[in-house]
Amino acid sequence: MNPALDLIFSTLAAFFQIYFVLLIIRILLSWFPNVNWYDPPFSIVSQLTDPYLNIFRSFIPPLGGLDLSPILAIFLLQFIGQFFNSLSGPALGF
Repeated sequence: MNPALDLIFSTLAAFFQIYFVLLIIRILLSWFPNVNWYDPPFSIVSQLTDPYLNIFRSFIPPLGGLDLSPILAIFLLQFIGQFFNSLSGPALGF
């Protein structure tokens, strides 16, 4: 395959892996009620992940105070990341 396309696809796969880690951090931090989402380290994570999560929150309502939308968001993100990883060839081991 074209080396330029391999680079683009592997970069996109790496981006989705990094974004996956950010989503996990955001989900884990949401378990702590004393986290101030306006403080700099937390506000950055929130600003980066909330627009993506809000897409899923708009059609999956919380059930009994439990937000299940991140499950679908992570599933879709992993699916897209694996798709780009398969297009990039065997160079990356994600």
